[in-house]
Amino acid sequence: MGESATIKLYQPERGAIHIRTQKQSDTLAGWLFILPGIAGFGVLTIIPIILSLIISFTDWNFLDGLKGLRFIGLDNFIEMWSDKWFVDSLTNNLVFAAVTVPATIILSLLAAIGLNKGVYMKSPIRLMIFMPYVSNIVAISIVWGTLYNPTMGPINSFLRSVGIDNPPGWLASSTWALPAIMIMTIWANVGYNMIIYLAGLQGISKDLYEAAKIDGAGPMRSFFKITLPMLSPTTFFVMITSIIHSFQVFIAVFVMTKGGPGSSTTVLTYYSYRTGFDFYKMGYSSAMAWILFLIIFLITFLQWQGQKRWVHY
Repeated sequence: MGESATIKLYQPERGAIHIRTQKQSDTLAGWLFILPGIAGFGVLTIIPIILSLIISFTDWNFLDGLKGLRFIGLDNFIEMWSDKWFVDSLTNNLVFAAVTVPATIILSLLAAIGLNKGVYMKSPIRLMIFMPYVSNIVAISIVWGTLYNPTMGPINSFLRSVGIDNPPGWLASSTWALPAIMIMTIWANVGYNMIIYLAGLQGISKDLYEAAKIDGAGPMRSFFKITLPMLSPTTFFVMITSIIHSFQVFIAVFVMTKGGPGSSTTVLTYYSYRTGFDFYKMGYSSAMAWILFLIIFLITFLQWQGQKRWVHY
């Protein structure tokens, strides 16, 4: 009897020990599963970011190895503001973002609203609009470069056929090269934002529209008083991602124009790349990359602060 009582007395403690051991084992297993991802993120992302910050305070030609590393403080960050190519690149980036972001948002919202209605062949149309986003950007850039050919390209051939004798030179023109890349970028990104907006539209209760209709609200009033406010979190997300993407444009410029003619399509990412790998000024290149990061961070921070006034959850 005493022995049995003793066994029962210690059973809860053994159970607690067993549960604690099992939790520790599960925790260890969880860490082991995510360890490769954490290691890869640290080696391929965190460490390079830290090293780039250190290098941005140096004058370093990487062909000389570590012995060529020379600390110069803030000189790179001061010099770039008197560098015409950097100023032009920053200006092009700001213009690119100011045009492509609102245009992409408006077109994707209109496409989503149209497809959210009972249109004919909804699925094929949605797939066609979304396909450019998942297609290879290099291939897309090559195709659009052919379309923009000033002499034999289909776009200018069509413009001549409708009576325009002197169509734009597109990628060969310093005036039209950047707008040409903007058009391609908008076309490629509308599909992704459209899918996001479709998800947001399908989350709006139809009871709101029925109540508004009973109160006498027309389609336009329902759009501005129900659809837009209810889509504000979706718009906020799309705006953040679109702005970040617009400042990271690189492949289209690299493939289609190489930053030309002149500096008309040179953006910060492309100029930073050329500075580092063509001119071997890794410190100056890293400093520009950090300026780009600070610009994106500042814009994102301001959006986070401003969203409290117009985003309704």
